[in-house]
Amino acid sequence: MSEERGSFGSRLGFILVSAGCAIGIGNVWKFPYVTGANGGAVFVLFYLLFLVIMGIPVMTMELAIGRASGKTVVMGYKKLEKEGQKWHIHGWLCIIGCYLLMMYYTTVSGWMVDYFFKFASGQFSGIKPENVGELFNQMLADPEEMGIFMALTVIFGFAVLSLGVADGLERVNKIMMIGLLALIIVLAGHSLTLSNAAEGVKFYLLPDWNKAMSVGLGKVISAAMNQAFFTLSLGIGAIEIFGSYMSKDHTITGEAIRICVLDTFVAFISGLIIFPACFSYNVEPSQGPSLIFITLPRVFMNMKMGRMWGTLFFVFMTFASFSTVTAVFENLVAFLSDNLGWSRGKSILVNCIFILVASLPCVLGYNLWSDLHIIGARDVLDSEDFIVSNILLPMGSLIFLMFCTTKFGWGFDKYLEETNTGKGKIMPGIFKNYFKFVLPVLIFIILIQGIIA
Repeated sequence: MSEERGSFGSRLGFILVSAGCAIGIGNVWKFPYVTGANGGAVFVLFYLLFLVIMGIPVMTMELAIGRASGKTVVMGYKKLEKEGQKWHIHGWLCIIGCYLLMMYYTTVSGWMVDYFFKFASGQFSGIKPENVGELFNQMLADPEEMGIFMALTVIFGFAVLSLGVADGLERVNKIMMIGLLALIIVLAGHSLTLSNAAEGVKFYLLPDWNKAMSVGLGKVISAAMNQAFFTLSLGIGAIEIFGSYMSKDHTITGEAIRICVLDTFVAFISGLIIFPACFSYNVEPSQGPSLIFITLPRVFMNMKMGRMWGTLFFVFMTFASFSTVTAVFENLVAFLSDNLGWSRGKSILVNCIFILVASLPCVLGYNLWSDLHIIGARDVLDSEDFIVSNILLPMGSLIFLMFCTTKFGWGFDKYLEETNTGKGKIMPGIFKNYFKFVLPVLIFIILIQGIIA
């Protein structure tokens, strides 16, 4: 590992940055609304099951490739694959996936900062709750406003990385993640004091099998499988790089469990913010993106001290999105340094300029380029998200899995040895047949469902 790339200063830093990469907008926005649309607590039970039997195993594989090679994903594959093999081609797809992800995620992260600014400056105070949707539409229609907040996200993200891995990425993410965890507990505590909070908690945490049956148990299971899988952002090497910064002191399985627990904790507590609030103010919790930008602002506006609660919520959302942005940016920076031999400073500058330009189509896709549809009727953001979420993540996870479990790749024994090196929980070898024959089928089902969708 080159000195130029640096490494984490502490184990806590590694866990918080890796969890920050996994914890994103999907935990806070997607988890509650998918739970709401799929009958509540029954969905949550299946989600937790699939997180254990799918999410943790694939995460250990990405981290094992990173730690065994000490490199980013292309070079990592090259170091571990047998002579003449071409597994490293998947590494290039991973990097394309990371660039694509940042081409739209930076815009959405900018929305969070924009809404924080709007709540903090009192812009929501003077409008009627029924007009909140217009404020969101005005933001989408204004390329300058969206462009400024996207650019702030990109420039500040790379500025953090310019301070180094330990002094920049690790230190800032530690502060953000600790702040995020504190904020989420405060917000959930407040939601639980609202008038009809108990009904929201009951919907969320008490399994109602009749409700699940009315949605369709197969649909609920399928949605839980998808959410458990996508919540960890596995398959595009976004987590793999943090394996390359890991020490051999602790087992990968134990660290993967800790990352998944943190990720799940944030998703779970987000439900305790959103469901009691929705039930207290008679709002439908199964709405999509509008839940965050239209429904919840209305709820905050009706609350006592709503301006403060709205501001805190969007600080929390900014932390959740920005932790992912900085983690994936680190992947892009280290990738160029690893593969082209560039200095960290040069890699940061080139990536910053590229992401600023490459994010513009997503910004313009809601206004000046609103007629541009890349995949079917999807706009720019939805098209980019479709490619990453529905194709590259499941396909990539399947390739990582095959590489780590078959004799045509790195091989199960080498993967297991790497995963179980250090102190802590080990991955039992008895899972070999499950990893080789059952898990690929589950991931393949997600891939097919995603493409059909």
